Amino acid sequence: MSALPLQPREARLEAITPERIAAVSAVEQQVYSHPWSPTNFSDSLIAGYQCQCLVGPPASDGAPPVAAEGRTLWSRWAGTGKPAAAAPAPSPAATPAVPAAPVTLLPDGSTLIGYYIAMKGVDEVHLLNITVAPAFQRQGWASMMLELLATWSRGQGAQWLWLEARASNLRALEVYERHGYRRVGLRKAYYPGHGGVRENAVVMSLRLNESPSAWGGLQ
Repeated sequence: MSALPLQPREARLEAITPERIAAVSAVEQQVYSHPWSPTNFSDSLIAGYQCQCLVGPPASDGAPPVAAEGRTLWSRWAGTGKPAAAAPAPSPAATPAVPAAPVTLLPDGSTLIGYYIAMKGVDEVHLLNITVAPAFQRQGWASMMLELLATWSRGQGAQWLWLEARASNLRALEVYERHGYRRVGLRKAYYPGHGGVRENAVVMSLRLNESPSAWGGLQ
């Protein structure tokens, strides 16, 4: 797959490859107390899951990519290369001028902003992992990935998107609800927790034939 040219403050979706698993795993370790292992990512690739990373220009190209009003994000899902709608602009106070956390680079020197892993079924898609690197959180990138995933899923003929979220992760639950997801169930003791105490998962679903116009943004 050929890559689109990057300009400062732009980003694109690209496939996670075996060579990129180390960088993806590094971000995973930064974000979660109970992260996926490199083997989890490798197994996802082998299984043929939709494994995508959001890639920005090298840090040496100038300011790191920041979601802002008027920016252009390019998607490469399903090989279309179509431009994606920009995510809502965050408030100035929520967007630091310089990332507070270290930037993780991919082997080619480009910046790893985030990634997602999704599993396609007969008429549904299950989102297994969606993560934004600490340096780029609260800037709208997760919102963009959710929208691109929904677009890809519709193109695959899926009717539903499913996911689980920790019951304690109130911000994530709110974000998913803004994107049209509804709480439909609870998986007890689904996630590992501290001190051997396991945590419940909230099961959520999004009906894909509903209009995305009511979706909110992720800041």
